[in-house]
Amino acid sequence: MESYGEHLKTARINQGLDFETISRDTTITRQYLEALEEENTVAFPGEPYLVGFLKNYAEYLGLDSAKLISLYHAKMIQESPVPRELTARKRLPILKISLAALFVLLVAGGITTFVVLKKKAAANPDALAAVSKNSISKKYQLSEKPFAGRLYKGDQLIMGSAGGNIILTASQTIGSFGLETPAGVQLVELSEEREIDVDGDSKPELIVYVSDVSKENLDRGVEVRILLKDKANIAIETNDADIPEAEELPKDKQKTVVFEDTRAYPFTLQVTFRGGCLFRWRPDRKEITEDYYESGETITMTASNGIRVWDSDGNTVKFQIIANGRTFDLSVGKAGEVQAMDIKWIKDTDGKYKVVVMDLD
Repeated sequence: MESYGEHLKTARINQGLDFETISRDTTITRQYLEALEEENTVAFPGEPYLVGFLKNYAEYLGLDSAKLISLYHAKMIQESPVPRELTARKRLPILKISLAALFVLLVAGGITTFVVLKKKAAANPDALAAVSKNSISKKYQLSEKPFAGRLYKGDQLIMGSAGGNIILTASQTIGSFGLETPAGVQLVELSEEREIDVDGDSKPELIVYVSDVSKENLDRGVEVRILLKDKANIAIETNDADIPEAEELPKDKQKTVVFEDTRAYPFTLQVTFRGGCLFRWRPDRKEITEDYYESGETITMTASNGIRVWDSDGNTVKFQIIANGRTFDLSVGKAGEVQAMDIKWIKDTDGKYKVVVMDLD
């Protein structure tokens, strides 16, 4: 099978490029460039980050980004355990058996199976229901009430933080429970209760207990109980009442629509610095955070309704919005230009919700 990492590495070597040059030109830090070539998915805080970086890196090298993203998805599917039913050898029916006899055997087998399943259902009513999985991944917001339920691979948990919501993804549901966090994938074994540090600040935010996980059946998912240790980590919900109507916005301010949807939901802003810059931000009208950042540094913030940002040099800052599994690039400002803007949801006259960038004085 083709390797997207080998494609990247070969193209980089053939073009005589080093990681420092590529990092400076693309604003992707070296650790992520190396992780892409090594196909080290654990190094990324989430799949949207990996896919976004892979797209940018491939296009920088002149490669077909769509093909490489396809190779990445194909590898992820290939690495997922295959259900035993698909790998079991099937015996061909013996030709000498008559159709009538075969029909009788099938009927008898069906009755036997029905009886066995009925007995299992009586002994454990949840056993059969547990294997039914919706093909669409679900999202759950963590609140004061502990989360108790069954998660499947790809399902997401939304946890609040001082900088906004953090998305946690169920990345493993066979053998043990794997939870993908900004600090890496955290594994919890069956019958284990574990405190998890989500953002790498050495302070655990979650208590996770695994009560059921299959050793081989991906469709069973994993039964977990998740408790927040601090009320400050309750997920932020997008409040429609706080979303302004398009007609309420100042007419003299330039507005650029980034993307639209039929509903509003939390989004993440990733900021990458290509040079020294003083940067200030405020998500959802919370406290202002300000610091000086140098080339190669990256920060992320999540908001339910909007983020106000300010920087001292527009040419040194690259913005990417990550929402609903998609990544959107914003245009880079001019050298020496001070930028101040709102990135927020609005409700337009056509009834759709739109994320817009609006310049401020």
